[in-house]
Amino acid sequence: MKKYLLLFFVGALVFAQNKTLDQKVDSVLALMTLDEKVGQLVQYSAGWDTGTRTRKPKEGHEELIRRGQIGSFLNIVGAEQTKRLQRIAVEESRLGIPLIFGLDVIHGYKTTFPIPLAEACSWNPELVELSARMQAIETSAAGVHWTFSPMVDIARDPRWGRIMEGSGEDPYLGAVMAAARVKGYQGKSLSDINTILACAKHFAGYGAVEGGKDYNTVDISERTLREIHLPPFKAAVDAGVGSLMSAFNEIGGIPSSANKLLLTQILRNEWHSDAFVLTDWNTIGEFMIHGIAHDLKEATKIAIEASVDMDMESNGYHYHLAELVKEGKVDVKYIDNAVRRILKAKFRLGLFDDPYRYSDPAREAEVTLNDDLRKAAKQVALESVVLLKNENNLLPLDKNIKSIALIGELAASKDDPLGPWSQQGTPETVVSILEGLKNKVGDRIKINYAEGCKVRGNDKSGFAEAVEAVKKSDVAIVVIGETRDMSGEAHSRATLDLPGVQEELIKEINKTGKPVIAILMNGRPLTINWVSENIPAIIESWYLGCEHGSAVADILFGDFVPSGKLTVTFPKGVGQIPLYYNHKNSGRPYNPENPRYTSYYIDFSLEPLYPFGYGLSYTTFEYSNLKLKTDKVRAGETVRFSVDVANTGKYEAQEIVQVYVRDLVGSVTRPVKELKDFRKINLKPGETKTVEFELPVERLKFFDINMNYVLEPGKFKLMVGPNSKDLMETEFELIQ
Repeated sequence: MKKYLLLFFVGALVFAQNKTLDQKVDSVLALMTLDEKVGQLVQYSAGWDTGTRTRKPKEGHEELIRRGQIGSFLNIVGAEQTKRLQRIAVEESRLGIPLIFGLDVIHGYKTTFPIPLAEACSWNPELVELSARMQAIETSAAGVHWTFSPMVDIARDPRWGRIMEGSGEDPYLGAVMAAARVKGYQGKSLSDINTILACAKHFAGYGAVEGGKDYNTVDISERTLREIHLPPFKAAVDAGVGSLMSAFNEIGGIPSSANKLLLTQILRNEWHSDAFVLTDWNTIGEFMIHGIAHDLKEATKIAIEASVDMDMESNGYHYHLAELVKEGKVDVKYIDNAVRRILKAKFRLGLFDDPYRYSDPAREAEVTLNDDLRKAAKQVALESVVLLKNENNLLPLDKNIKSIALIGELAASKDDPLGPWSQQGTPETVVSILEGLKNKVGDRIKINYAEGCKVRGNDKSGFAEAVEAVKKSDVAIVVIGETRDMSGEAHSRATLDLPGVQEELIKEINKTGKPVIAILMNGRPLTINWVSENIPAIIESWYLGCEHGSAVADILFGDFVPSGKLTVTFPKGVGQIPLYYNHKNSGRPYNPENPRYTSYYIDFSLEPLYPFGYGLSYTTFEYSNLKLKTDKVRAGETVRFSVDVANTGKYEAQEIVQVYVRDLVGSVTRPVKELKDFRKINLKPGETKTVEFELPVERLKFFDINMNYVLEPGKFKLMVGPNSKDLMETEFELIQ
């Protein structure tokens, strides 16, 4: 009887109409014991059933739910399973506080969208927001409240496997895409039933791991941290992100889950965010390995005092946090503040109003893998593809050709297009490139498929069959790259060459004299120098998800004109890494006429294989008439300018107009150029558009010699063009 009276009292406090969110949270907090408070800060993962994709709580977890000692689960999915566990929390625990279920929905739940790096190559934030919105609709129907996405780490080293999870190397573009994804996941209101809580990760600097090795050390200046790595996180916070995940890495000797500069000073004091912070898997437990704590109890104290709110799988909070408070070693205020932030998220998700609202098997069946999701997945895939080369207009293919040789293990794969972090996506849902081509051409064009070789290994026994298939075909399409398990978390590579004997295979095919098209399927830039120099047409398709083959087929035959542009630089060799467009100038920059004693390699090029922002179309574009409305601006104003872009080719197509700025003199050194704006436009053949921009002067701020975020007067170079290399220039001045 006492239990039901208490639950009634909690309900009355929560649903009082005149209470603010803070008052509702404090009303619940006032009823909680110390153990129940700590419970809200604990997250555990489900176990795996052998041979299935079903996930269930581990032994003993259900009893912890009844005692109010678990606040969240990850890796538990499905409307029925989540509802069953939620019922235990709400109906069998003392206070009935609902659980929050989280999951790594990185680029789709069961309907798999392109990997985030590919999506960013669309340079279309509205499309990226649509992708996240559709993912949220499907994921929320499976009883999941929260995704551990977007990953907004800036990555300048393609050896790092997790480069595929982010938006590339640029902080401005990364910030735009971060905000778009947060808006997509969280919708107009988190109280809507088809929204999920977003989580910006990994806070912070994880993309700068030394040597591109996952989980490795990061050693960067505070200026680099603030100007390069933090802007996408700030954009996510400004977009209302509900949570952040602290990173595995250290910065300057301090692991991220212990970093008060990041978690307290910047996130709480400077950005005034009330988003709660979750650790990455066992990062508190790794303090002992880093060497900043003697044991898990000491690690727990460090983490809670740094402002880490929820502990994923280290057991530190569960076993030691209440004990530390009772011993007077940790002030309970740290726990209360963390609980407030987590309860706020649960309130905003509507879980106190209806804890079972996400767990509706009928809605799950209706939404999962439906036609709207697949249509959106294909739309996103089409704009994610980048055309890298198209010599003599080999593409699009003539629809009247008689035969195509399709070569490569990846061409027929229904598994690899899913990419890393495919969540519940399965090969059965995927259209392979082979299937996509067959669906496109039917019986009109004969498809001669041969594997040629595996992605891995040195077996060349299939070369002869592949060459024979090419000889009896009008054109050869060779799909090369990485299997999906060669990118992603814990899959860093020391080399970026094509694995196995794929390059030898394409060399043999090229000897036939038939026109050859290379399609890349990969999660990172690759060093494809020979292919770039010798193969007339190259398509970067990345991992496009369930509609991979359909999208590629449409592009090959010109039913969609490629419009993607690279958001990460392709190097010619790993010795150039890190290689990124927005670098600083040396005091002795490279001088090709007299290179000695300048910044260069004596044995290798300085130029990238493909620069940031690069991408071709089936049509051609011409830029002209770059005009400033005024060449002098003040703080609070905008730099107004325009450029004419003409479609000088035969196809209606989209072009991404890119705007770069260089601060010519500052109190500290500034990059040679920085992306500050872009516009995606559509042009019909022969059409010219005057594209007008209004660039807020606030975007010219940087951290000065005293680490103040300021505008400094002076002259700036304004550059506009189709990529970071081929640019028109003019100058304007910021005056006081």
